[in-house]
Amino acid sequence: MSTELNSAPAAAPSTLPSTPVPSPCVSLCKMDPDSGFCVGCLRTIDEIVQWAQAGDDFKRAVWAEIKRREELIDFD
Repeated sequence: MSTELNSAPAAAPSTLPSTPVPSPCVSLCKMDPDSGFCVGCLRTIDEIVQWAQAGDDFKRAVWAEIKRREELIDFD
């Protein structure tokens, strides 16, 4: 009887699943009529609606836009 284990080699790091892109939602959901952005997460309504079904590339692009918007908006 053989005691050898049949195990597949470990996947290379580049083939491992990536960490899911987190939602920017902070549960402060209110659309600003002037900017068109949610006052909590700075997403547009279209970005919010698409988020659940969107791929990681879309989500990363939204995060990049949020960072850009943060730099443009005066929060004072």
